[in-house]
Amino acid sequence: MLEIRTEIEIASEPEPLWAILTDFAAYPQWNPFVRSIQGEAKTGGQLSVSVQPEGDKPMTFRPKVLLAVPNQELRWLGHFLLPGVFDGEHYFQIVPIAPGRVQFIHGEKFSGLLVGFFKAKLEGGTKAGFEAMNKAIKSRVENGWQSPS
Repeated sequence: MLEIRTEIEIASEPEPLWAILTDFAAYPQWNPFVRSIQGEAKTGGQLSVSVQPEGDKPMTFRPKVLLAVPNQELRWLGHFLLPGVFDGEHYFQIVPIAPGRVQFIHGEKFSGLLVGFFKAKLEGGTKAGFEAMNKAIKSRVENGWQSPS
């Protein structure tokens, strides 16, 4: 197994950050890594997720939502080809650390037969994509984003 884990501190309460994280329709406007998501952030639901690491081609997969706890965590599991070949359990966690401050944890646990072949790519472009998304969501919430509702 290989885990890529990134973190960033954000000046926000959990609720606005969760609203941005789960407003999938707006991803193309601000997210440099996860270019689109179709579906609902609902435990047991199915998503269609398109990611594009910098300098790479987009990849689309259909993960199952393992956990969706509002204002706390969103987690899904996707497979390449068949389960056990190349699996990714992607997660976003929002952890309050002080009033008006949270730690945003963004990572993925990779497992399966092919993970070793892609280790350098995952630790390079994929990790850079996670960090780019973290910076973008931080900027979006800290710079006066307003909920569409």
